[in-house]
Amino acid sequence: MGGSRLARRGASSWARHERIKDAVAVPYIRRRLPFFDPLDMEQIETLEHHVDWLLQDVGIAFRDDPSALALWKTAGATIDGDIVRAPADWIRDLCRKAPSEFTQLARNPSKSVVIGGVHQVFAPVYGAPFVRDLEAGRRYGDIAAFRDLVRLTYMHPYLHHGGFVTCEPCDIPVSKRHLDMVLAHMTLSDKPHLGAITEMSRAQDSVDMAEIVFGRQVMDKHCVILGNVNTNSPLLIDKVVTEAIRVYCGRGQGIIVVPFILSGAMGPVSTAASIAQAMAEAMMACAYAQLIHAGAPFVLGNFLSSMSLKSGAPTFGMPEPVMSNYAIGQLARRVGLPLRCGGSLTASKIEDAQAAYESADSMHSTMLAGANYVLHAAGWLEGGLCAGFEKLIMDADRLGSYQKLLAQGLDTSDEGLAKDAYDEVAAGGHFLGSAHTMRNYSTAFYEPQLSDSENVESWEEGGAKDMRVRAYEKWKQMLTDYQEPPMDIAIREALDDFVGRRKSELPDAWY
Repeated sequence: MGGSRLARRGASSWARHERIKDAVAVPYIRRRLPFFDPLDMEQIETLEHHVDWLLQDVGIAFRDDPSALALWKTAGATIDGDIVRAPADWIRDLCRKAPSEFTQLARNPSKSVVIGGVHQVFAPVYGAPFVRDLEAGRRYGDIAAFRDLVRLTYMHPYLHHGGFVTCEPCDIPVSKRHLDMVLAHMTLSDKPHLGAITEMSRAQDSVDMAEIVFGRQVMDKHCVILGNVNTNSPLLIDKVVTEAIRVYCGRGQGIIVVPFILSGAMGPVSTAASIAQAMAEAMMACAYAQLIHAGAPFVLGNFLSSMSLKSGAPTFGMPEPVMSNYAIGQLARRVGLPLRCGGSLTASKIEDAQAAYESADSMHSTMLAGANYVLHAAGWLEGGLCAGFEKLIMDADRLGSYQKLLAQGLDTSDEGLAKDAYDEVAAGGHFLGSAHTMRNYSTAFYEPQLSDSENVESWEEGGAKDMRVRAYEKWKQMLTDYQEPPMDIAIREALDDFVGRRKSELPDAWY
């Protein structure tokens, strides 16, 4: 018994030593796996006819922004108060002016991402006012936590994009915190990221800071920053959206517009109706963006959730939002627009079984649906109210398996079929020492860094740590190992000067 246990420990130790521990980072995924398209053509056309009816007969409100209504009127839409109605064919033609795929440049050119087509990009949780970790528990987010989350996102090979509000830095005035957040993304990471959208001047600050980093000439020709904004469902596009579009798209940059629909509240208690409503709202926003600047990058978003009709709380990983991801994927590809969906979503408060099941179901459907930009791919807890440090690392570890599945599919080459191995290994033998195994053992299988597949004795001797503890130790070590990516000193000084000047001009405001 002792000898066999020692042998098992030796074998597992050899495997841990020999395997490639650090994943090779890729800037984005080029998928080889086909899209999952469960709807037949009759269903697709039925949904599209309903979208057209919403655009032409029901209309979309553009509220609190007279300049948006004026532009629509000049372009030829029908205006009734703040309701805009337009022929569906015209709206679809405007949507086709947006690129079906585009590149967002990163400060480090090797980390630029392609969004759209057969490409997929993973970004972390967005917008959480609270953070949680095993050491400090649940608390309001602050700038220190925000910066650490930016660092972790920068370091993780399976997160391709920084997102933006990984948590709210609640210790900084609302009127100024966007400056610290943009500066953190630009200096603590060299991956692409989003900018602020909550107020027009904050969006403009983000675009101006991007121009400091990339230069006017590069920004004139390329997308270097995007905003991410929600419609005010049902059927309302408010000035937060239209002003963000004017700032970002007016400068030739990109915008992501996401209808956030809880079926039964911001949409009918019907998945099909909510899907059509989401398409109509997003397409109308895209058409407006193209009126502002033809060819401006636009990402059509979908955040459709079911809800508890008893409490009103959103639910995640349920069959209805899973189906909405698939349907929106098919519809977005027919319109010719890149798609954004949610990722590892859960209503759970901690990284427990509920979080695992709901996040897996949400993320798997997002992956199969072909979402080109996946916000909330890692770190989401409490229905988006909390960013979990352990959850970020646990989710991102699983993203590696999705990346391999999407990018590699099934290898049916000569090497994949391993014919030479059968020449070497006799019937009843084993392939452990074959030449084919030795050529491929380090890359043949995805090995999640946080999963423990060893025997129970080894696990107990290592402290019987569950995955939350392993994730905690992982992110703490990552922050210890973190090194800030280099930046040209003149650019850094210009950014610091800009942030200092703008902060001196802005009063402190906490709402």
